[in-house]
Amino acid sequence: MFDLSAMGIGYGSLLMLGSMIVLLLTGMQLAFVTALVALVFAIGWFGVGALPLITSRLYSFVGGYVFLAVPMFVLMAALLDRSGIARDLFDAMKVFGRKLRGGVAVQTLLVAIVLASMSGVIGGETVLLGILALPQMLRLGYNRKLAIGVTCAGGALGTMLPPSIVLIIYGLTASVSIGDLFKAAFLPAFILAFAYMAYVLVICRLNPDYAPLPSEEELASERDVNYFKALLFPLLTVMMVLGSIYTGVASVTEASALGVVGIMISAAIRGELNIAMLKDSAKATMSTCGMIIWIGIGATALVGVYNLMGGIDFVEETILALSGGSVMGTIMIMMLILLVLGMFLDWVGVALLTMPIFVPIITGLGLDPIWFGVVFCLNMQVSFLSPPFGPAAFYLKSVAPKDISLGEIFSSLLPFIGLQVFVLALVIFFPELALWWK
Repeated sequence: MFDLSAMGIGYGSLLMLGSMIVLLLTGMQLAFVTALVALVFAIGWFGVGALPLITSRLYSFVGGYVFLAVPMFVLMAALLDRSGIARDLFDAMKVFGRKLRGGVAVQTLLVAIVLASMSGVIGGETVLLGILALPQMLRLGYNRKLAIGVTCAGGALGTMLPPSIVLIIYGLTASVSIGDLFKAAFLPAFILAFAYMAYVLVICRLNPDYAPLPSEEELASERDVNYFKALLFPLLTVMMVLGSIYTGVASVTEASALGVVGIMISAAIRGELNIAMLKDSAKATMSTCGMIIWIGIGATALVGVYNLMGGIDFVEETILALSGGSVMGTIMIMMLILLVLGMFLDWVGVALLTMPIFVPIITGLGLDPIWFGVVFCLNMQVSFLSPPFGPAAFYLKSVAPKDISLGEIFSSLLPFIGLQVFVLALVIFFPELALWWK
């Protein structure tokens, strides 16, 4: 058998990366690409005897207790998607935007914050806002690009706002407290959300035709909303999930189960809970979690093999050499790598492939891994909107009017990507924005 170890870690790293790129270009799923490359390099570099080491690493990944929070929060999002809670919440939020220029866009972002605080999964939020908010803004004569950008960027806020699935996966990968990550992400997430709102209000003030005010007839035609009913259930769910975590009453895993119970009780009181809804939600949850777990298995195996090869030390030496030993230079190189990977790979794969390598470098430089988790999340925010494979754009395209092309969606997102990069830079240069609670 050919001995791959003879080529050295430098050429071995290039061969591993090249093999992954070639296999991905064939259309093979990332989970199977990483697993196959890991298997080939494990046998080719160390021999068959290395395989038990990989299986033990996989067991520790899938056996993590905190990992139970992932299906619970995904189930919350699926139940929310299939109930009328989000629709009534959107209608109730009209009180904030009735007579404000750009008010419906601000209302959309406020609803996005509440939805993100309930589920932490961007797919369902983007689709919900695409169904509820985008048609209304277009009907009221809003600028198309502004309406599209607000809907898509607002839906992606679930990446940052606790209980973000991205933060949970980072915490599992980096072996840091998920509760601390939630606390650290809280302020940067709201800075990003309010940056979006400020942009909307300023551009609508400078260009009044971007957001015409609704006429008296349109205001009169709005359906009556039971504000107490519409706001009570979402706010109670948010309090159950985040309140229990921040007060220490429940762990993240326990809080996720409380959130599911809260959504189910809310749907039952509203008369919307039925077998068909539960069945559809369970199927959607299984599909999403299956994808996350399989990517995790493949990425964990690949990183484990690469670590045994001495790859982590090689990457650390390479990054430090390129940055000239500068801490900020090292951070910038990492950000660039994450931005490029995020344009082509799913965020789960990016997290599980890079964080086992990057986090030891960060801690070795004396930096806080909690802060880096927030920085990573902000970086993934950019990837959710960035072409060519920004998932938020594809989610919105699935429910947008037929005349809205994918190219128009991506061009509409450029100002919001700029705001994301700005907030990312703020948190990098002012770490206290993420570590204010310590």
